[in-house]
Amino acid sequence: MKKILTYAAFCILFIITMIGLDRLLSEKSIHGIDQARSFYAQPKDSIDVLMLGSSHIHCDVNTALLWEKYGMAAYDYSAAEQTMWQTYYYFKEALKTQKPKVAVMDFYSVSRYKDDYQYDFLYENLQGLKPSINKLALFVSSCAVGRMDDYYPDFFTYHGRYEDLTKQDFDYLLGKENLASFKGYTPYCAVKPQVRPVLEEVEAPGLTDKQKKYLEKIIGLAKKNNITMLFIVAPYIIDEKDLQTYEDIAEIAEQNGIEFLDMNYSYDEIGLDFDKDFNDYSHLNYEGSCKFTEYFAGELLGRYGDKIADHRGDKRYESWDESIKVTEEMRLEAIEKNREKKE
Repeated sequence: MKKILTYAAFCILFIITMIGLDRLLSEKSIHGIDQARSFYAQPKDSIDVLMLGSSHIHCDVNTALLWEKYGMAAYDYSAAEQTMWQTYYYFKEALKTQKPKVAVMDFYSVSRYKDDYQYDFLYENLQGLKPSINKLALFVSSCAVGRMDDYYPDFFTYHGRYEDLTKQDFDYLLGKENLASFKGYTPYCAVKPQVRPVLEEVEAPGLTDKQKKYLEKIIGLAKKNNITMLFIVAPYIIDEKDLQTYEDIAEIAEQNGIEFLDMNYSYDEIGLDFDKDFNDYSHLNYEGSCKFTEYFAGELLGRYGDKIADHRGDKRYESWDESIKVTEEMRLEAIEKNREKKE
């Protein structure tokens, strides 16, 4: 009996130690991992507008502004270079705890990344999710068999981070991070002038069969759960090669009664200044994201105002009040990092 108790105590201690090390050493990143991890901390059934897609979502849709000006409970549930199949599994994961009224999906990444496997940011799309059959399915659909041991289990990819630990790592270990107050938005604060695109259609690949398959799955999931979908393309320096993909998406959207807004045809309505409002060719900076978010809020409320409530003053939504402060802190931190780079 003494040996059994000793072995049991050792096993319990080993499990606790491994869980602790996993929390401490796990990657923390505002390019997908933090968005997924913080999603689990959101009050159940509190998100009215679920934003899905790649970094175009969490860099361009300012959820703090949506809350401050309109009381809109929105969340940027996205990750860098997210593929269509990864978006599908993210959508499934979200519906475990949330019942959004509207689901918005951006298609920039879908237009640019046609191959089945996008490895550069696979960890951003994987590591923030809790262990589940859904996470495993996302992984299997996103990684060739011969490379699976490079990414899974997660611990294998970050177990050597001992020299890179920061205060954020220890705060997360000790449960001091207020994850609920982060709503996914990641402000960029560089200013890089861009040339306004002038487009002519060229021959280019559209949606692949695999992309079409998973887009139909996403649409089916929304219909099954009585969720209104809106397809968008957030503004960027669009390339002619992207146009065929958006034409394919527009056709599928029309067949399913879904509205599709390509914001690259609304530069002037948004009020974008190509000398001041871009962080790079693909992402808006903070000022640009505020302009876009204001315009986008009008589009959302004009179409679905009867579905999207103003929750300001509701104690259950206090974490959205806190998100305003969190966003400002992130903005100031981004400005400081840009200043240090210049120096």
